[in-house]
Amino acid sequence: MRKNGFARHALIETLHTVQSSFGYLDDDAIRFVAASLRVPLSQAYGVVTFYHYFSLKPPGKHTVTICAGTACYIKGADKLVAAAEKRLGIAQGQTTKDGQISLMTARCVGACSRAPVILSDGAVAGEVTAEQMLEQLERWAVE
Repeated sequence: MRKNGFARHALIETLHTVQSSFGYLDDDAIRFVAASLRVPLSQAYGVVTFYHYFSLKPPGKHTVTICAGTACYIKGADKLVAAAEKRLGIAQGQTTKDGQISLMTARCVGACSRAPVILSDGAVAGEVTAEQMLEQLERWAVE
């Protein structure tokens, strides 16, 4: 916040920095940022809930993000999501009870030519089959 002179226009950048530091944004963090930048709390919550990047819950130890953009969807991203939900016993946007794995989707990760695409702890993998993704989930589950 100091870097940007506590400017109101730095709300998104500040929230991004806080989330990068803590892994997610809790109520206290959002309230602190809103008060420090002198923006209405409703505006801060509006930004956090509008942008897919922000999370209000702590992430799992590992995160698999399945691209749900048009190219990936056409190439079977919906089947990847269904397979992951079945294997993990959670819905997209949730974390397993043991805190090991979070399952996320993204609107587009910008690798359309490699569809369907997943991010495994941020690493891009393209032309992924359900079997390949499930193998990764199994490796994480036994850690």
